[in-house]
Amino acid sequence: MQYEAVIGLEVHVQIKTRSKMYTRVAMEYGREPNTLTDPVVLGFPGVLPVMNKTGLDLIIKTGLMLGCKIADQCKWDRKNYFYPDSTKNYQISQYDQPICEGGYVEIELPGKSRNVMGKHKKVALTRIHLEEDLGKLTHFSTDSLIDFNRAGASLMEIVSEPDMQSADEAFAFLTSLRQSMIYAGISDCDMEKGQMRCDANISIRPEGEARLGTKVELKNLNSISGVRNGIDYEIRRQITLMNDREPIVQETRRWDADSGVSVSMRSKEMAHDYRYFPDPDLMPVQVDREWREQLGEELPEAPFDKQRRFMTDYDLPYTITSVLVPDRTLSEYFEKAISANPTKAQAIGNWITNDLLRELSDSGRSLEDCLIHPEHIVGLVEQVESGAISSNIAKEVFAEMFTTGESAEAIVDRKGLKQSTDVDELAQWCKEAIEANPGSVTDFKSGNEKAINALKGKVMKESKGKANPRIVDEVMRRLLEDV
Repeated sequence: MQYEAVIGLEVHVQIKTRSKMYTRVAMEYGREPNTLTDPVVLGFPGVLPVMNKTGLDLIIKTGLMLGCKIADQCKWDRKNYFYPDSTKNYQISQYDQPICEGGYVEIELPGKSRNVMGKHKKVALTRIHLEEDLGKLTHFSTDSLIDFNRAGASLMEIVSEPDMQSADEAFAFLTSLRQSMIYAGISDCDMEKGQMRCDANISIRPEGEARLGTKVELKNLNSISGVRNGIDYEIRRQITLMNDREPIVQETRRWDADSGVSVSMRSKEMAHDYRYFPDPDLMPVQVDREWREQLGEELPEAPFDKQRRFMTDYDLPYTITSVLVPDRTLSEYFEKAISANPTKAQAIGNWITNDLLRELSDSGRSLEDCLIHPEHIVGLVEQVESGAISSNIAKEVFAEMFTTGESAEAIVDRKGLKQSTDVDELAQWCKEAIEANPGSVTDFKSGNEKAINALKGKVMKESKGKANPRIVDEVMRRLLEDV
């Protein structure tokens, strides 16, 4: 029997606020354990939480960006459970009135090759709700330690519909979601810092079956690639159980990335196990149209929308847009460059995605530290297009631009790199090449068209790359007719 997987993701994203969700305590990473706490974070008797408006702004922005319906009113609930990472034995969350409902995440699946755009799909969302983060447990062989620095951080949970069928789709979902969060300044989504965490709900069913199978929740997925690996394993595990006629148990399993297997943790809790009830210390929030519209105006263009625009408006190939668009800073650098000369968009894109990124990587610099301004790229392209310098010389000029921050024109003038278009001078170099290479001349005259390249190469070497290749070709062919 053939089976298909049904996958839904629950993604926790730490919102980029300076302070925690219900207190003024700073939200930072890397501080000494248990130094970012106060009576509110630790749940002392008599303390009262105060709402962080930036946290509300950013989750509303997320909902608008992902096409969600923003609730006119949302309330806050206490999710009760007893675990060492919870100082209060409850978590402030949202149950039946989340702030965002519906929406979708657009994903791109792998293409036939890296140079071909893959199929796009919209993965439906169930809801996005706001809550506070919990502490972090670090386990050792005989004991565990708790750090409450993360407790109380602004956190949103993005819940997808069971709308994915493969680990690749889940990988694409997280990649796209992370990119959108970073684009809009909502979160840095650094999974190593716990700023983005994911649980996967996985079930299988016979192909064509409408009814969902028994769901297993997979936790401890600490990287986007780990999510893909964990889901792949869990699908295979469940198919093996079905083929062996063994039952699949609804449970929570932990992914062990080192051994590449999942292990059972506990039976899956249901909503009633958490005994939700409205938080008595926090008032419901009204979200009016003016607030929504103001936040919507602050959103950047969505990444896939920008990619489609680049391909349509500037006739850029997928190979360039797939490098430019994922990095908002890089795509904005490109747009500043082409604003001076939109007709050279592809040449500008090639220099940025190939040469500039290579130099930045080799030097360990960021784009913000780069000495090459966007207009310098345009100037270099125009030097090549006008015939002032050759493509080979342009590589030398670019390296000098990266080191000094000078314009291409200034470097060409200072180093005397402008191509020679003096026909008499080029003719002399061509004659010398013909006299010194009779074999290549004979081959060309015998019909070997490629033999002329050896002759032109001699001219380029003699001129130290400054001879204009187009004029060299014309002069060389004319002289060869008389040989």
